[in-house]
Amino acid sequence: MTSTAPIGVFDSGLGGISVVHELVKDLPDEQVLYFGDSANAPYGTKTPEEVRRLAFSIVNDFVRKGVKAVVIACNTATSAAVDALREQFSIPIIGMEPALKVACDRGHGVPQHVIVAATPLTLRERKFAKLMSRFNADNVIYKQPCPALVEIVEHGQLDDRELVERTLHGYFDQYDLETIDSVVLGCTHFPFFREYFRRLMPSSTAIIDGNEGTVRHLRVVLEALGKLAPEGAAGGVSLSNSDTSERMATLMEQLLTR
Repeated sequence: MTSTAPIGVFDSGLGGISVVHELVKDLPDEQVLYFGDSANAPYGTKTPEEVRRLAFSIVNDFVRKGVKAVVIACNTATSAAVDALREQFSIPIIGMEPALKVACDRGHGVPQHVIVAATPLTLRERKFAKLMSRFNADNVIYKQPCPALVEIVEHGQLDDRELVERTLHGYFDQYDLETIDSVVLGCTHFPFFREYFRRLMPSSTAIIDGNEGTVRHLRVVLEALGKLAPEGAAGGVSLSNSDTSERMATLMEQLLTR
Protein backbone atom coordinates (compact mmCIF):
# COMPACT_ATOMS: atom_id res chain seq x y z
CA MET A 1 0.00 0.00 0.00
CA THR A 2 1.47 3.36 -1.05
CA SER A 3 1.18 6.82 0.47
CA THR A 4 -0.99 7.84 -2.50
CA ALA A 5 -3.63 5.21 -1.66
CA PRO A 6 -7.02 6.75 -0.78
CA ILE A 7 -8.56 7.34 2.62
CA GLY A 8 -12.00 5.83 3.17
CA VAL A 9 -14.51 7.99 5.04
CA PHE A 10 -18.00 6.80 5.92
CA ASP A 11 -21.09 7.91 7.79
CA SER A 12 -24.65 6.75 8.34
CA GLY A 13 -25.61 9.26 5.67
CA LEU A 14 -24.56 12.77 4.75
CA GLY A 15 -23.16 14.15 8.00
CA GLY A 16 -19.65 12.85 7.36
CA ILE A 17 -19.34 15.26 4.47
CA SER A 18 -18.69 17.88 7.17
CA VAL A 19 -15.59 15.83 8.12
CA VAL A 20 -14.56 15.61 4.46
CA HIS A 21 -14.69 19.43 4.36
CA GLU A 22 -12.10 19.54 7.15
CA LEU A 23 -10.01 16.76 5.62
CA VAL A 24 -9.80 18.49 2.24
CA LYS A 25 -8.85 21.77 3.93
CA ASP A 26 -6.12 20.27 6.12
CA LEU A 27 -4.87 17.43 3.88
CA PRO A 28 -5.44 18.69 0.33
CA ASP A 29 -3.06 16.18 -1.27
CA GLU A 30 -5.10 13.17 -0.13
CA GLN A 31 -7.57 11.16 -2.20
CA VAL A 32 -10.81 10.60 -0.29
CA LEU A 33 -13.44 7.94 -0.95
CA TYR A 34 -16.64 8.96 0.83
CA PHE A 35 -19.50 6.56 1.44
CA GLY A 36 -22.81 7.65 2.94
CA ASP A 37 -25.18 4.91 4.04
CA SER A 38 -28.33 6.99 3.60
CA ALA A 39 -30.40 3.98 2.55
CA ASN A 40 -29.95 2.71 6.12
CA ALA A 41 -30.02 6.06 7.94
CA PRO A 42 -30.42 6.94 10.69
CA TYR A 43 -27.96 4.83 12.67
CA GLY A 44 -28.74 6.67 15.91
CA THR A 45 -32.01 4.81 16.49
CA LYS A 46 -30.68 1.33 15.55
CA THR A 47 -29.27 -1.33 17.87
CA PRO A 48 -25.48 -1.50 18.30
CA GLU A 49 -25.52 -4.90 16.59
CA GLU A 50 -27.22 -3.47 13.49
CA VAL A 51 -24.72 -0.61 13.31
CA ARG A 52 -21.74 -2.99 13.64
CA ARG A 53 -23.04 -5.16 10.82
CA LEU A 54 -23.41 -2.16 8.51
CA ALA A 55 -20.00 -0.75 9.49
CA PHE A 56 -18.22 -4.05 8.79
CA SER A 57 -19.80 -4.25 5.35
CA ILE A 58 -18.64 -0.74 4.49
CA VAL A 59 -15.08 -1.19 5.78
CA ASN A 60 -14.74 -4.52 3.95
CA ASP A 61 -15.62 -2.71 0.74
CA PHE A 62 -13.09 0.04 1.45
CA VAL A 63 -10.36 -2.54 2.06
CA ARG A 64 -11.15 -4.20 -1.27
CA LYS A 65 -10.64 -0.76 -2.86
CA GLY A 66 -7.17 -0.47 -1.29
CA VAL A 67 -7.63 2.34 1.24
CA LYS A 68 -4.72 3.11 3.57
CA ALA A 69 -6.95 4.23 6.47
CA VAL A 70 -10.62 4.56 7.36
CA VAL A 71 -12.28 7.47 9.15
CA ILE A 72 -15.58 6.62 10.82
CA ALA A 73 -17.12 10.05 10.32
CA CYS A 74 -20.00 9.14 12.58
CA ASN A 75 -20.09 9.30 16.37
CA THR A 76 -22.79 6.61 16.49
CA ALA A 77 -20.86 4.10 14.37
CA THR A 78 -17.71 4.84 16.36
CA SER A 79 -19.52 4.10 19.61
CA ALA A 80 -20.94 0.85 18.34
CA ALA A 81 -18.20 -0.54 16.11
CA VAL A 82 -14.74 1.03 16.36
CA ASP A 83 -13.25 -1.51 18.79
CA ALA A 84 -14.48 -4.51 16.79
CA LEU A 85 -13.28 -2.96 13.52
CA ARG A 86 -9.80 -2.35 14.93
CA GLU A 87 -9.60 -5.99 16.01
CA GLN A 88 -10.52 -7.18 12.51
CA PHE A 89 -8.52 -4.83 10.25
CA SER A 90 -4.83 -3.95 10.22
CA ILE A 91 -5.17 -0.50 8.64
CA PRO A 92 -5.73 2.53 10.90
CA ILE A 93 -9.38 3.00 11.89
CA ILE A 94 -9.95 6.57 13.08
CA GLY A 95 -13.11 7.09 15.12
CA MET A 96 -14.91 10.11 16.49
CA GLU A 97 -16.33 11.03 19.85
CA PRO A 98 -18.12 14.16 21.09
CA ALA A 99 -15.54 16.87 21.86
CA LEU A 100 -16.46 16.98 25.54
CA LYS A 101 -12.85 17.35 26.69
CA VAL A 102 -12.43 20.48 24.56
CA ALA A 103 -15.59 21.97 26.06
CA CYS A 104 -14.66 21.22 29.67
CA ASP A 105 -11.03 22.31 29.27
CA ARG A 106 -12.22 25.77 28.21
CA GLY A 107 -12.98 26.48 31.88
CA HIS A 108 -9.31 26.14 32.96
CA GLY A 109 -10.53 24.70 36.26
CA VAL A 110 -13.81 26.64 36.43
CA PRO A 111 -16.79 24.23 36.26
CA GLN A 112 -18.47 24.30 32.86
CA HIS A 113 -22.12 23.86 31.89
CA VAL A 114 -22.12 21.84 28.67
CA ILE A 115 -24.89 20.47 26.45
CA VAL A 116 -23.88 17.47 24.34
CA ALA A 117 -26.17 17.27 21.30
CA ALA A 118 -25.95 13.83 19.66
CA THR A 119 -27.97 10.83 18.50
CA PRO A 120 -29.82 8.65 21.02
CA LEU A 121 -27.45 5.71 20.45
CA THR A 122 -24.28 7.78 20.93
CA LEU A 123 -25.59 9.14 24.23
CA ARG A 124 -26.63 5.79 25.66
CA GLU A 125 -23.59 3.73 24.59
CA ARG A 126 -20.92 2.68 27.08
CA LYS A 127 -18.24 4.60 25.15
CA PHE A 128 -19.93 7.95 25.86
CA ALA A 129 -20.67 6.99 29.47
CA LYS A 130 -16.95 6.34 29.94
CA LEU A 131 -16.07 9.70 28.34
CA MET A 132 -18.63 11.55 30.43
CA SER A 133 -17.38 9.94 33.65
CA ARG A 134 -14.05 11.73 33.18
CA PHE A 135 -15.67 15.15 33.39
CA ASN A 136 -19.04 15.09 35.14
CA ALA A 137 -17.62 15.30 38.67
CA ASP A 138 -16.32 18.82 38.01
CA ASN A 139 -18.75 20.02 35.34
CA VAL A 140 -22.49 20.02 34.63
CA ILE A 141 -23.15 17.99 31.49
CA TYR A 142 -26.54 17.70 29.81
CA LYS A 143 -27.21 14.94 27.28
CA GLN A 144 -29.55 16.11 24.52
CA PRO A 145 -30.59 13.65 21.80
CA CYS A 146 -31.50 15.44 18.55
CA PRO A 147 -32.54 12.74 16.04
CA ALA A 148 -34.68 15.07 13.94
CA LEU A 149 -31.62 17.13 12.96
CA VAL A 150 -30.20 14.07 11.18
CA GLU A 151 -33.44 13.69 9.24
CA ILE A 152 -33.40 17.36 8.18
CA VAL A 153 -29.96 16.94 6.58
CA GLU A 154 -30.87 13.64 4.95
CA HIS A 155 -34.02 15.13 3.44
CA GLY A 156 -32.24 18.21 2.06
CA GLN A 157 -34.15 20.61 4.34
CA LEU A 158 -31.25 22.62 5.76
CA ASP A 159 -32.50 25.80 4.10
CA ASP A 160 -36.02 25.43 5.56
CA ARG A 161 -35.32 28.00 8.25
CA GLU A 162 -38.74 27.71 9.90
CA LEU A 163 -38.44 23.93 10.23
CA VAL A 164 -34.87 24.03 11.55
CA GLU A 165 -35.54 26.77 14.10
CA ARG A 166 -38.75 25.10 15.31
CA THR A 167 -36.83 21.82 15.74
CA LEU A 168 -33.97 23.45 17.64
CA HIS A 169 -36.35 25.33 19.94
CA GLY A 170 -38.13 22.03 20.63
CA TYR A 171 -34.86 20.56 21.89
CA PHE A 172 -33.22 23.53 23.61
CA ASP A 173 -35.94 25.76 25.03
CA GLN A 174 -35.92 23.58 28.17
CA TYR A 175 -32.50 24.99 29.13
CA ASP A 176 -31.54 28.36 30.59
CA LEU A 177 -29.18 29.04 27.70
CA GLU A 178 -27.60 32.03 29.41
CA THR A 179 -25.97 29.58 31.83
CA ILE A 180 -24.58 27.28 29.11
CA ASP A 181 -20.84 27.64 28.41
CA SER A 182 -20.63 25.26 25.42
CA VAL A 183 -22.73 23.18 23.10
CA VAL A 184 -20.90 20.12 21.75
CA LEU A 185 -22.08 19.01 18.31
CA GLY A 186 -21.70 15.27 18.88
CA CYS A 187 -22.96 14.14 15.47
CA THR A 188 -21.30 14.92 12.15
CA HIS A 189 -24.63 16.03 10.69
CA PHE A 190 -24.82 18.85 13.21
CA PRO A 191 -21.99 21.17 11.99
CA PHE A 192 -24.24 21.93 9.02
CA PHE A 193 -26.50 23.69 11.56
CA ARG A 194 -23.69 25.80 13.03
CA GLU A 195 -25.16 29.15 11.96
CA TYR A 196 -28.56 28.16 13.33
CA PHE A 197 -26.96 27.20 16.64
CA ARG A 198 -25.07 30.48 16.65
CA ARG A 199 -28.30 32.46 16.33
CA LEU A 200 -30.01 30.37 19.01
CA MET A 201 -27.25 30.49 21.62
CA PRO A 202 -25.91 33.50 23.54
CA SER A 203 -22.76 34.96 22.03
CA SER A 204 -20.80 33.75 25.07
CA THR A 205 -21.69 30.10 24.38
CA ALA A 206 -19.06 28.17 22.43
CA ILE A 207 -20.19 25.79 19.69
CA ILE A 208 -17.74 22.91 19.39
CA ASP A 209 -17.43 19.93 17.07
CA GLY A 210 -14.83 17.17 16.79
CA ASN A 211 -14.03 17.39 13.08
CA GLU A 212 -10.79 19.34 13.34
CA GLY A 213 -9.43 17.11 16.09
CA THR A 214 -10.32 13.98 14.14
CA VAL A 215 -8.48 15.13 11.02
CA ARG A 216 -5.50 16.26 13.11
CA HIS A 217 -5.34 12.77 14.64
CA LEU A 218 -5.54 11.20 11.18
CA ARG A 219 -2.59 13.31 10.05
CA VAL A 220 -0.50 12.24 13.06
CA VAL A 221 -1.27 8.56 12.46
CA LEU A 222 -0.49 8.68 8.73
CA GLU A 223 2.67 10.69 9.32
CA ALA A 224 3.92 8.16 11.88
CA LEU A 225 3.37 5.37 9.35
CA GLY A 226 5.01 7.30 6.50
CA LYS A 227 1.68 7.21 4.66
CA LEU A 228 0.90 10.91 4.16
CA ALA A 229 0.40 11.71 0.50
CA PRO A 230 3.37 13.61 -0.94
CA GLU A 231 3.02 17.36 -1.37
CA GLY A 232 1.56 18.16 -4.77
CA ALA A 233 -0.19 14.82 -5.16
CA ALA A 234 -3.51 14.89 -6.97
CA GLY A 235 -5.93 15.05 -4.07
CA GLY A 236 -9.67 14.82 -4.56
CA VAL A 237 -12.99 13.46 -3.30
CA SER A 238 -15.14 10.68 -4.72
CA LEU A 239 -18.69 10.56 -3.33
CA SER A 240 -20.93 7.47 -3.21
CA ASN A 241 -24.04 6.46 -1.32
CA SER A 242 -26.18 3.40 -0.68
CA ASP A 243 -29.10 5.57 -1.85
CA THR A 244 -28.22 5.72 -5.54
CA SER A 245 -30.92 8.21 -6.54
CA GLU A 246 -30.11 11.33 -8.53
CA ARG A 247 -31.58 13.42 -5.70
CA MET A 248 -29.03 12.00 -3.26
CA ALA A 249 -26.10 12.54 -5.66
CA THR A 250 -27.13 16.18 -6.07
CA LEU A 251 -27.55 16.66 -2.33
CA MET A 252 -24.09 15.24 -1.60
CA GLU A 253 -22.49 17.61 -4.10
CA GLN A 254 -24.37 20.56 -2.60
CA LEU A 255 -23.23 19.69 0.92
CA LEU A 256 -19.61 19.24 -0.18
CA THR A 257 -19.54 22.79 -1.55
CA ARG A 258 -21.73 24.34 1.17
